[in-house]
Amino acid sequence: MFKLVSPFKPAGDQPQAIKKLVSGLKSSHKHQVLLGVTGSGKTFTAANLIKAWDGPVLVISPNKVLAAQLYAEFKSFFPENAVEYFISYYDYYQPEAYIPQTDTYIEKDAAINEHIERLRLKATSSVLSRRDVIVVASVSCIYNIGDPQDVKDLCLNLKEGAKQSRDVLTGELVRLQYERNDVEFAPGRFRGRGAMIEIFPPYLEDPVRLTFDAGKLAKIETLRKITGETIRRLGEINIYPSRHFVTPQARIETAMETIKWELEERRRVLKAQGRLLEAQRLESRTKYDLAMMKSVGFCNGIENYSRHLSGRLPGQRPFCLIDYFASTLGLPEAPAGTRSSAKGAGKEFLMLIDESHVAIPQIRGMYEGDRSRKEILVEHGFRLPSALDNRPLKFDEFKTLGDSVIYISATPGPYELSLAGKAIIEQIVRPTGLVDPQVEVHPIKGQMSHLIEAIKERVKAEERTLVTTLTKRMAEELADYLLEMDIKTHYLHSEVQTLERVEILRDLRLGVYDVVVGSMERALGEMERRRKLQVIYNQKHKITPRSIVKGVEELEEFEAKAKSNAVSLVREAWGRYEAQKPAAQIIRELEKEMKEAAERLDFELAAALRDRLFELKSMVVKK
Repeated sequence: MFKLVSPFKPAGDQPQAIKKLVSGLKSSHKHQVLLGVTGSGKTFTAANLIKAWDGPVLVISPNKVLAAQLYAEFKSFFPENAVEYFISYYDYYQPEAYIPQTDTYIEKDAAINEHIERLRLKATSSVLSRRDVIVVASVSCIYNIGDPQDVKDLCLNLKEGAKQSRDVLTGELVRLQYERNDVEFAPGRFRGRGAMIEIFPPYLEDPVRLTFDAGKLAKIETLRKITGETIRRLGEINIYPSRHFVTPQARIETAMETIKWELEERRRVLKAQGRLLEAQRLESRTKYDLAMMKSVGFCNGIENYSRHLSGRLPGQRPFCLIDYFASTLGLPEAPAGTRSSAKGAGKEFLMLIDESHVAIPQIRGMYEGDRSRKEILVEHGFRLPSALDNRPLKFDEFKTLGDSVIYISATPGPYELSLAGKAIIEQIVRPTGLVDPQVEVHPIKGQMSHLIEAIKERVKAEERTLVTTLTKRMAEELADYLLEMDIKTHYLHSEVQTLERVEILRDLRLGVYDVVVGSMERALGEMERRRKLQVIYNQKHKITPRSIVKGVEELEEFEAKAKSNAVSLVREAWGRYEAQKPAAQIIRELEKEMKEAAERLDFELAAALRDRLFELKSMVVKK
């Protein structure tokens, strides 16, 4: 199913790593470790593994930045397959909280990135509808997103020629949380036009037009967002809900009854404790949410009632992205006693955990931080106790969710190594033939003058220097000392933020710094072991080490091209504006171009278009 597109072929240690990993999967090794040095092409190895696996794949990354990089790489490797992106959709998130010491309630405040929300929906719909799917996710994928079985049950399967009432379909779309808007057509909305209904599923690139005739669905077409022109005709289509938290009406009614029962029980407890304020507060907030659920089937913060809506028992884990893989494949990973736990046929999915030495501790710590905040809300009457079950997975729960897991890291942690046992595949030899630097140990006496002399030699040769120390503090102090000696230096260690690290390393490559000082623990012995393996391989295969020298230039070319495109588009839009076309039309077109640029991960262009939009909108306001 997967077609790998790349101008490169596996080289260095990549062929043997791919062979061993594939062999491990065939031998049903549940846990394997790919220990690959920096620059050895671990992502390309993973791509070849995915091609050999030929089934659904979940890739977990420790943060959004690394997830975006992996997403872009896998999309380039598999342009004909479904490569999706699933991260937290909040641009800003202030969780609901209460500070008892000052009697301060902080209401949930969040700015949802609609584009990322659409990508999340696209990811889950792809998992439910096809097998050639790769989802690159951050560790937020272990948070509650609702029952995948509900999504499948509510899915509308529409076929040309089938009996279908236009009015009935309209009601079904409303139940799927689609909003009717005949004026402003956008993702998550639909509109009626005579004998037609046009739907814009948020997970699709293009809207869908349904044409009815004599009580039948006569035609299904995709159309262009702006012009309305037909792109292609479809014989059949599945329409999934426009949100992850969508529940059948019958289950909502049942859930409302159990929520009322829990409310009464909790009120009795609070009143018995003499906490009348908390009891009144809880009753008021919960009844308002129930009224919203009854009228529109949804309320703000509905995820806090997810235990009732999904029919789970107290303490049972919530559904998360991983359940969408398991639900589709019929694996028994869903919470016990629920419909999604039914066992059936199907090949399991593959889970890759990138930078596992960082991702695993993050997953391990998420549950406790979430629970401590919610316990205070429950204690003071802001939420029902069942809200505690709207949570990320516990680590012990996460450990049960994957029959085939591969941990990828240059420095895997003890947890991964202990699980893998002997299934640790080393990728030491780089495709470029580059070897780790040779280590020479000099006496302590005169070491600083020797270091400065060696640095100056590298500077004259227009090369860079990496200095490692035993501790973070020593790294900072040495960096300060070298700066006093007029050597362009910056320190780098684990407390430096991720994005700042990227900037520091980029500046090192560009020559802003000549030296970076970092800290080390047990690096020297491991470096010497790896270097020997690399040198032996190069001698055996007569390889001359070569460096990758195009990285920074390629980045600059991309940035220059993006800026050039942005300037040309902005000038074109401004020309249209001065030609006295309606300002609203220009703004709509710029918004469309901005969103398309962001979807291509062309953020430089998207930012330039966004700035121009602000200018145009401010001009319209002034007029």
